[in-house]
Amino acid sequence: MKAGDRLPPLEVPVTRTLIVAGAIASRDYQDVHHDPELARSKGSPDIFMNILTTNGLVGRYITDHFGPRAELRRVAIRLGAPNHPGDTMVLTGTVEAADGDTVTVRVVGANGIGTHVTGTVTVRIPG
Repeated sequence: MKAGDRLPPLEVPVTRTLIVAGAIASRDYQDVHHDPELARSKGSPDIFMNILTTNGLVGRYITDHFGPRAELRRVAIRLGAPNHPGDTMVLTGTVEAADGDTVTVRVVGANGIGTHVTGTVTVRIPG
């Protein structure tokens, strides 16, 4: 890999089950991640994905590409547009730097209303 190389995109269907399961798995019991009526009462059109689920999906995107031996060394992300049920998030990545067995990838996840997540992941690929 070298700077400028692009990873193939990954389409993630954003289902109600994915949102709720991710929140439960990360022990995030905020009502906006599982109760549509309470989410609407707080100004959201529906429940939405939490940052820990997004973080896990970004990690999955990288390890799916680089393989099961890939070691995530650093994940730094920012959220933007929320992921609501019924949408699809498309993750894309571009290599920013490669130094020996370490690669830094710029990751962007977009959905139907905009950019959901941006960030960088540094991964070590053991030889």
